[in-house]
Amino acid sequence: QVQLVESGGGSVPPGRSLRLSCAASESILGFDAMGWYRQAPGKQRELVAVRPRWGSSRYADSVTGRFTISIDNAKNMVYLQMNSLKPEDTAVYYCNAERAMGGGWGRGTQVTVSS
Repeated sequence: QVQLVESGGGSVPPGRSLRLSCAASESILGFDAMGWYRQAPGKQRELVAVRPRWGSSRYADSVTGRFTISIDNAKNMVYLQMNSLKPEDTAVYYCNAERAMGGGWGRGTQVTVSS
């Protein structure tokens, strides 16, 4: 099973930016999609951004225009650039790898947006 390790979380005031990174233990070319999800306290885990192997990236309405998912296939890395952060973006962010034969989840990285 693929191992995914997130990094880059932290505590920032509203309006600032963060870039999350996800390191995969194997080539991400073998996955149908790579994505970022988040879970806020008391809420269900929700999709933030997904990058299919084929097709365009998709974003949650709440982050469209502010967040960007990108992939470095050579380094087996997935990134989430988060700009203009808002307090409602506070959550644990998880990296996800998806494929029919089994994907995986990272353990998450905390993002806190507060003044």
